[in-house]
Amino acid sequence: MLHRVRAGVAVAVLILGGQPSVASAAEALTTNQPADSLSFVDLATMKSVATIAIGGKPAGIALSPDRTKAYVTAPDSKELVEVDAVTRTVTRRLTLGGGPLGIAAHPTLPEVYVADWFSHQVVVVDTRSLKVVGTISVGQSPSGLAVTPDGRLLLSADRDSDSVSIIDVATRSRVASIAAGRRPFGITIDAKGERAYTTNVKSNDVTVIDIASRRTLGSIPTGRRPYAVALANGHGFSTDQYGGSITVFDLEKLSPLKTVRVCDHPEGIEADASGGDIYVACWGDNVLIRLDPETLKVTGKADVGDGPRSFGKFLR
Repeated sequence: MLHRVRAGVAVAVLILGGQPSVASAAEALTTNQPADSLSFVDLATMKSVATIAIGGKPAGIALSPDRTKAYVTAPDSKELVEVDAVTRTVTRRLTLGGGPLGIAAHPTLPEVYVADWFSHQVVVVDTRSLKVVGTISVGQSPSGLAVTPDGRLLLSADRDSDSVSIIDVATRSRVASIAAGRRPFGITIDAKGERAYTTNVKSNDVTVIDIASRRTLGSIPTGRRPYAVALANGHGFSTDQYGGSITVFDLEKLSPLKTVRVCDHPEGIEADASGGDIYVACWGDNVLIRLDPETLKVTGKADVGDGPRSFGKFLR
């Protein structure tokens, strides 16, 4: 089963660019895979305030541009699940088939993009009708997805091809494939849309890509099984699943600065819009933690459901 396999094999994290900026996030949404649920965490109090049933071993999550809707992938039931994030209810479900994992939302268009692990393509879904309106062939076993802030390009971490696909959103076609490390998984695009950072779960490093020139700028060593990357205050932060740690790295020198032990199997990670706090889902501890990116101290912890992944953009 997909949900029984760790990040190196089946469930990807993405952190997508291009969502509208907000002063601060009020909530975090965690996909709790073994628990078949979605938790809502109040970030002011760091308390879980609601949990709703999703089913299908939920993995990926993306938010609509106005952050009122959440779109969750359910690999076991092969579905895309729409959630009203305000009323905290499931509103619609779409059966996709295949192996839906990574997901990204367009910053302005009513579209989400779903990585299909088994068919080696990205599925385009119109969120107005919640229907499939296109497919895009990419590399083998696409995992993390990310959209550039201007909405022009979509990037796919193609795990079993050891590469990253660049997709033209307007034509829905792959325009480039760039070599990455071994088994790229999560992918993050910076706020300017200039660089992409992909975590390589087999080679234990992060590949840095210049998007415009479509070339690799370098790689940064991390801990074991890096899962996803967040960017804040001039630094990068990778969650190292098997290390139980976060690797902090310099974005200019592309070199590691420090390794901080945080929890059992850290996975999804996202910085808030101000860069003042970073939030990390801890699969093994069933918690969401808040990390100060300057002091690297844990400043809050919230109990959530069993096996939180927070696979994507999960702050609203």
